[in-house]
Amino acid sequence: MFNVPLFAATALAALALPASASAQDWKDGSCAAGPGPRLRVNVVGLKDYTGRLKLELYPGTEADFLKDDRDLKAEGKPFRRVWSTPPASGTVTLCIRAPGPGQWAVLFTHDRDGKNKFNFWQDGAGFPSNQRLGRSRPKVRQALVNVPASGGQITIRAQYLKGLGGFAPL
Repeated sequence: MFNVPLFAATALAALALPASASAQDWKDGSCAAGPGPRLRVNVVGLKDYTGRLKLELYPGTEADFLKDDRDLKAEGKPFRRVWSTPPASGTVTLCIRAPGPGQWAVLFTHDRDGKNKFNFWQDGAGFPSNQRLGRSRPKVRQALVNVPASGGQITIRAQYLKGLGGFAPL
């Protein structure tokens, strides 16, 4: 028989990150300082305003997408991450600084319990394509965005586990 929790855990295992985050992680992609085009991301469809929000930017290749940030950095490849506390209500806009113009892969996660480990039962995720994630591991094509030298803006719809169908918008 089909085991949904096991399948979902396997399919989204790539979203799980190490339980500890360094103190520098929030600065890595901050729009507050440093060179590089800024990408503003409007997030819609949050289940609630609890926990923390995370935005990550990866090289735009299947091999590098969702790869551990320590491995990417050890290989000299760019990676950016920003954390944010959600507002009490209303519009959510995050900003991440790309290393340069070009095609990048973007991942948004809603860490509802604040434990910095993806819990597929309660946490949310989203990508620029806004395609329904379902039960499969996300492909880089779902996450790609072109960031011009002048910066840009996109909208990501958050998705959460919805029964046997896997991840979908609320």
